[in-house]
Amino acid sequence: MKYNCVIIEDNIIERDLLEMYLLKIGLLEVKGICKHAAEAFKLLSNEKIDIIFSDIDMPDISGIDLLKGLKDPPLFIFITSHLEHAAESFELDVLDFIAKPVSMDRLIKAVNKAVEHLDLQKKAQLAEMEQKAGDDFFFIKDSKGYVRLNYEDIIFIESFGDFSKLRTSEGLTYTALINLKNLVLQLPGFFVRVHKQYLINFNKIASVNGYEIILEGGVNLPLSPSYRDGLLQMISSRTLNRVARKEGL
Repeated sequence: MKYNCVIIEDNIIERDLLEMYLLKIGLLEVKGICKHAAEAFKLLSNEKIDIIFSDIDMPDISGIDLLKGLKDPPLFIFITSHLEHAAESFELDVLDFIAKPVSMDRLIKAVNKAVEHLDLQKKAQLAEMEQKAGDDFFFIKDSKGYVRLNYEDIIFIESFGDFSKLRTSEGLTYTALINLKNLVLQLPGFFVRVHKQYLINFNKIASVNGYEIILEGGVNLPLSPSYRDGLLQMISSRTLNRVARKEGL
């Protein structure tokens, strides 16, 4: 399944170039190509759009005003020559900000970031549906038979090639004869890949500092740069305010 995107750009040369790049990348379905924001408003009311690639400086309605005017906006990726808008864009939780002229390499990074973000959202929604259905546990086979484990009791899972080790909040370790790539497809959405070797329970995160994750119980794990953006997006969706302040009594 491909996610749907829309291009909004008033310059025909840049509009055609962006469309050509997206078609070559092939990960998204281009559902519309708009010359201005007003045209995009009409399209968004009739189509389910996941990602918008938009210029900022356009006639009548700017890309920023378009974003502010949408009640439940798709992911926004701004592509613009006006770099002074970068700070305001990220205050509006824009997924990415690309300086013109856009290159294929830079666009690929933005597309991969968007797809990863949407995949995480989809996985989380599926996990929520599964939890509502009451499936909050699974069984694992050991040398004596089968052991029941609750999903929430798993802190992290470590890859050992063709098998994986599951660490529980009680400090117990269980071995599953399945690799991490296949295991993540069978677990609820709050299990997140953070490194080629580690899968963590998102609900067990105590803090994230740079490229280090600290889980409940003081467990320290590395955070890979390739998975960091996706994890920070999940954290951002649960953040009450941008600046936390410690207050004494």
